[in-house]
Amino acid sequence: MAEASPSITEFFDTYAQATGSPDLVFLGSAYADTFMFAGPGGVQAVRRDDFLKVVPKRSAFFRATGLVAWEVRKLDEITLDEKHAMVQVYWSMRFERDASRPIVIEAVATYVLRREGHWQIVFQLDHQDLTKRVQELGLLPPSG
Repeated sequence: MAEASPSITEFFDTYAQATGSPDLVFLGSAYADTFMFAGPGGVQAVRRDDFLKVVPKRSAFFRATGLVAWEVRKLDEITLDEKHAMVQVYWSMRFERDASRPIVIEAVATYVLRREGHWQIVFQLDHQDLTKRVQELGLLPPSG
């Protein structure tokens, strides 16, 4: 894989900011009308409108875990054709439930993007279960 092009780098830098906000306008434009999501739990087709409905809950969950920063550490890109690219993204996530003891975890996801005037995610593969990982680290807020 090669280092990512400037347009891919800009897309994922904006994506990281939008994930932390959450910026539903950008996230709505960042995903195709229907896209495939895969992870350790399986594969499913997701409608963008359904995804956007869960984004606020997902953001609240990560805020409750103490997530304060979501950054792109590295991007590797393979151009598939004139409209498609596959990008492996290495994320760094910083949690501060206790400000004196921040926890930084690394995550990896692979995306297939399609350019229709701008880049859109048509396939996303999360290589780890982030919910399980934050649970293992004891970052979930107490229930009750």
